[in-house]
Amino acid sequence: MRDDGAVAARLERKDVQAAKAMLPRCLPEVAHVRRGSTGGGSRLTRVQTISFARGVPAPECIPVQELADCARAAVERDGATVLSYGPVAGYEPLREWIGARHGVDPARVLVTNGSLQGIVFLAERFAGRRVLVEAPTYDRPLKILAARGIEVTPVAMDDEGLELPALEDALRAGTKPAFLYTIPTFQNPSGRTLMVERRRRLIELAREHDLLVLEDDPYGLVRFEGDAPPTLFELDDGERVVYSSSFSKTIAPGLRVGYFVLPRTLEQELEALAVSTYITPVLLGQATVFEFLRRGNLEPNLERVRLLLGERRDAMLEALEQQLPSGRWSRPQGGYFVWLELPEQIDAAALLDRAAESGITFVPGMDFGGEPNTARLAFSFVSPEEIREGVQRLAALVEEPVPVR
Repeated sequence: MRDDGAVAARLERKDVQAAKAMLPRCLPEVAHVRRGSTGGGSRLTRVQTISFARGVPAPECIPVQELADCARAAVERDGATVLSYGPVAGYEPLREWIGARHGVDPARVLVTNGSLQGIVFLAERFAGRRVLVEAPTYDRPLKILAARGIEVTPVAMDDEGLELPALEDALRAGTKPAFLYTIPTFQNPSGRTLMVERRRRLIELAREHDLLVLEDDPYGLVRFEGDAPPTLFELDDGERVVYSSSFSKTIAPGLRVGYFVLPRTLEQELEALAVSTYITPVLLGQATVFEFLRRGNLEPNLERVRLLLGERRDAMLEALEQQLPSGRWSRPQGGYFVWLELPEQIDAAALLDRAAESGITFVPGMDFGGEPNTARLAFSFVSPEEIREGVQRLAALVEEPVPVR
């Protein structure tokens, strides 16, 4: 993996690119100047920018009217509580719902302002230590860990998830790691899922090496096909796996409601970090989520989200099959992402510079600790028609290779 400074610089550049990629939803078309073939002049054509960069839900996935009604009901029912200061661990009815869902005491549930907030708390708790991560992995935790002086050790993956021999090597080498950070189901950025046999062996290794595991599971319920494997948390005895999830992918990201199910040894420590960070969580958002859940809206909403995003996944896989035979890609059964491996001579970062001119954006794989010829393609935000057009544009650019830097 590259040095922390290089990683941070590339991530900052990606933040800017991703923000720009969101603009087409507000401004549907952008102008590109292209040289005309007559008269030696130029002509202005309108080209819509298609973003495969942002891992966010399409607007039609968000149940706006239902949430508006739930927010109103939450205030009318419990306004004196949710509009004031409250317990830092979260809105108590929501903690009880989450505890019941995972079969734990609600005291072990810490509701956070998005699941990344909880990762910040955990990184603060283990600042200066060593942490194992998948290679590639979600870029935001990489930034969080680096900012707290944590040594990051990447562990290789294949199409079936984390490679356990590589994990064993990492456990034997260097200082004892504080924890392993893993996204075992529909991983960001690769879309891969850790196979059941490997999950069981991972828990065995965690017990053998007294290893704490952070299981980040925001995508597990967004499944289009196949049977769901047990979570690492379900396979564990509840003392070595910290389970993290969020309602961003299943209800709406703007509510900023994530949560952690903590081992008892970490309950009070992380709650204390939350107290020192903010006086009170966003109780109105949490109460809105609880009202949505209380009404039984989660499962119907999940079915709708699965249908909408499943169509997009299918469109991307079909387009890649038809348009990009020289590439190789993951075939996720759910989630938001496809991991693309281009021919070895292609530099995805250099390709992105040209892609932007052609109205297509994505995230180079190196931003996640991947190889130079890899890229993350998010299918969640764009329509099936945009996906087909975007892959066609991308394939045309791949035919004009850019050497690896």
